[in-house]
Amino acid sequence: MERYNRNVLLIGEEGQKKLSKAKVLVCGCGGLGSNVIFNLASLGIGEIGLVDDDVVELSNLNRQFIHDKVGLDKVVSAKEKVNKFNPDIKVSTYKTKLSSDNYSEIVEKYDILIDCFDSYESKFLLNDISIKTGKALVHGGISEFFGQVTVIKPTTACLRCFLSDTDTENKVSKGVLSPAVSTIGAIQSMEAAKQILQIGEPLENILLVYNGLKNEFKHLKITKNAECICQNKNLILLK
Repeated sequence: MERYNRNVLLIGEEGQKKLSKAKVLVCGCGGLGSNVIFNLASLGIGEIGLVDDDVVELSNLNRQFIHDKVGLDKVVSAKEKVNKFNPDIKVSTYKTKLSSDNYSEIVEKYDILIDCFDSYESKFLLNDISIKTGKALVHGGISEFFGQVTVIKPTTACLRCFLSDTDTENKVSKGVLSPAVSTIGAIQSMEAAKQILQIGEPLENILLVYNGLKNEFKHLKITKNAECICQNKNLILLK
């Protein structure tokens, strides 16, 4: 427990044991993923799953600080860094594009899903997977100087309740500065910890919106849309 002494002072040994038994799947090992993965490793999460089919490019390194080897698979790069930082944590890697065909075998053993994807298409798919499987999802999005976070469960408003999926082919991120990415990634990590420990007030039915140019946070109330297709128990996932 010495490594996690500062954690234990806040959440006690039982809280730390909950973290050590938790299994969290990080979907996307880019900018948000870099921050979330390191935060989870620092917390002492027992098992971290990593999903990404991309390789490290030089243009990633302004914000994806978990990587330092251009050309390496992102899941491999992230696993190496976590193993070096905290070898007690189990890291499972999935070098693949998450889809309606392969999601069940990937997400089944995890308690919480964290959305660090950078495309609308992938974010809506993960949203639907969360609703279909009953897994809590910590959604995060970042673009330019701005970001957002919310927690999605079958009982809460979901991404489709307040966003249109008509632009699923476009990337969410255009340009982005590292401090904005770090801010949203840190909030996602805190929301995951709150879910595991069952403490505080989670961002359920609340969209936290961040404006980095003003250093301003807003909490927007969101409600479940009765017309949302995720209310259909026979929801068919996007390919």
